Amino acid sequence: MNDADVGKQIQQMVRFIQQEAEEKASEISVAAEEEFNIEKLQLVESEKKKIRQDYERKQKQVDIRRKIEYSTELNAARIKLLQAQDDVVSEMKESAGKALLRVTKDTNTYRKILKSLIVQSLLRLREPSLVLRCREADRVHVEPVLEAAKKEYAEKSKVNLPKIIIDGKVYLPPQRINDAAHGPSCSGGVVLASQDGKIVCDNTLDARVDLSFRQKLPEIRKKLYSQQVSQ
Repeated sequence: MNDADVGKQIQQMVRFIQQEAEEKASEISVAAEEEFNIEKLQLVESEKKKIRQDYERKQKQVDIRRKIEYSTELNAARIKLLQAQDDVVSEMKESAGKALLRVTKDTNTYRKILKSLIVQSLLRLREPSLVLRCREADRVHVEPVLEAAKKEYAEKSKVNLPKIIIDGKVYLPPQRINDAAHGPSCSGGVVLASQDGKIVCDNTLDARVDLSFRQKLPEIRKKLYSQQVSQ
């Protein structure tokens, strides 16, 4: 083999090595680009996931804040509504109290009421001997109807006439002169108790009004609520 043949073989070997090197370099470049693209895609997806999670977290915070604000406003509205209802009920009770005071000024009507209250108290207590307390100013109204009340009770209960003593030492407090006055007061009516004082029936007009309002309060609130909602 002469020098020319050797030179040709060397050149062929060089070209083969160069071609193989270029192919390897191309493979490495493609693999690197694929790996880069995969890593870039993973990074993008990871950032997207973070963004979505951050958005969901902030959205939940907004939803929670809205629920808290709504609950606060709703509670405030309920309190305002209840306060308005209480104000109306208080005004109704005040009006009822003033109406009772007008009733007590009508002698015939008031005495009929006192008689009914005494009979009702006797029917509740069913005691043979009792003590009756009233306002000092009402004694002139109680005494004329007391016997009739005892007879009505005895007939209804089919018992002997009860013994009733009007307490001349302890009277119920007088009516309130004006709204600014303080201390105990009584609009009228009677309080009956057993001789030993263990059983008491408060049948004052104030007690009757309070009892009526307690019994009717759910119905009153329901009507007031429906009226306020319709407005």
